[in-house]
Amino acid sequence: MAIQDKLDSLAHLKKQAQSGGGEKRIQQQHARGKLTARERLGLLLDPGSFNELGTFVSHRCSDFGLAEQQYLGDAVVTGRGRVDGRPVFVYSQDFTVLGGSISEVVGLKVGQVMDLALNQGAPLIAINDSGGARIQEGVASLGGVGDMLLKNTLCSGVIPQISVVVGPSAGGAVYCPAITDFVFMVKGISQMYITGPDVVKAVTGEEISHEDLGGAEVHAGKSGVAHFLADDEKACFKTVRRLLSFLPQSNNRASLPEVEPSDDPERTDESLLKLVPDNPKRAYDMKRLITSVADNGDFLEVHQHFAPSIIVGFARLNGKSVGVVAQQPSCLAGVIDIDASVKAARFVRFCDAFNIPLVSFVDVPGFMPGTNQEHGGIIRHGAKLIYAYAEATVPKVTVITRKAYGGAYIVMSSKHLRGDINYAWPSGEIAVMGAEGAVNIIFRNAIAKSDDPAETRQKLVSEYQERFDNPYRAAALGYIDDVIDPRETRPKLVRALEMLKGKAQSNPPKKHGNIPL
Repeated sequence: MAIQDKLDSLAHLKKQAQSGGGEKRIQQQHARGKLTARERLGLLLDPGSFNELGTFVSHRCSDFGLAEQQYLGDAVVTGRGRVDGRPVFVYSQDFTVLGGSISEVVGLKVGQVMDLALNQGAPLIAINDSGGARIQEGVASLGGVGDMLLKNTLCSGVIPQISVVVGPSAGGAVYCPAITDFVFMVKGISQMYITGPDVVKAVTGEEISHEDLGGAEVHAGKSGVAHFLADDEKACFKTVRRLLSFLPQSNNRASLPEVEPSDDPERTDESLLKLVPDNPKRAYDMKRLITSVADNGDFLEVHQHFAPSIIVGFARLNGKSVGVVAQQPSCLAGVIDIDASVKAARFVRFCDAFNIPLVSFVDVPGFMPGTNQEHGGIIRHGAKLIYAYAEATVPKVTVITRKAYGGAYIVMSSKHLRGDINYAWPSGEIAVMGAEGAVNIIFRNAIAKSDDPAETRQKLVSEYQERFDNPYRAAALGYIDDVIDPRETRPKLVRALEMLKGKAQSNPPKKHGNIPL
């Protein structure tokens, strides 16, 4: 055969591989409101940057009619590309090929790209659209899933791992995205569940839709599995690209990306003087402070719809990435509950794993009280946040804007948990508890015996507030480094992080700690 004939044959085979399950199934995919595996890669990657791997691989099973269903590349497209010029490794499950099911060969293809990402030190992005392990292959397909789960675990904390769920993600394979650092889902087309509605009905008798069982909004707002919720696939992949801009260029040993600052590091903000209300019982929006201090007001919130009493996300200060953790006083007064503890702890540990400095804004009345929280394990879950902050060795800067009470004060990157630089606004209140609660306990007998209990209580509350409801006692003890003018919060943070540049701190030698899971 002449070389041109061979090239023509190659072109034909490549076209066949790129067609996935064929035109009919592509049309069905579009009819479901979903893009194909390759169309998704086109949205994610820089144009012309994709280098495909395993193009001609096909499954090895001949049982249950699979011998007649051979597809080049099988049910996943893998390879390397670039996002804003930076290398990333990707795999995109192809639902048009046998429902995107994971075969032994799919596991091998994905394993190869995971190994390359780990060895080359580059982020791994998984695009999930699969019904789970391929039933026809039996234990061989389970082996493929198991190998993927192992590699997800080994990559954790070494390279950033991002999962984009744009279809079903079911069965044991759903744990692949669950192990990764960030999960994106799209309204109307994304589902994640261990067992589908049919199995749920057979076991429990409950009739439930795919969306209500494990749809995007369920996992973004209730379970907390999804970190980002998008209206459509185009917006989803745009946010993936934005997230990558805040993360290390390669792995956990790489420096953080820096952008040329276009916002004055010495910029002040007069409006912050009025952010905290004079009435300590009134709420305010902590996001106003975050966007005020961030470069150009740019803040990428993570887990926006889950545990809203605490805020986490990424910003830049003078061109450098930081992770932000903050109470949200406009939701449950910024109290720390079970979900808030887990949400913040996981984010803190991600930032620590990838050397992203942490900036914490504190206005917290305490941990959520009540039997539901106690019986649900607030002690165990709250300990995760303590562990995460205490374990973290990245630069940690804290600003107390108002309340910092009890154990919640300690938890939120205090000096006692190795916080590096701790500031407070003049409105800061650092105490075991609020004045009224403290007075009711300390002076219970004196109030009861007084001629006018209400007047006596109010006098004692005022005295307690004057003594403790300010940041100066903590500052005198060295727990607060400086009491700052709210308007100067941004320049203070920029200088603090510059001061901590090059920080080198390590934990005692050990295989790993035993975080209270």
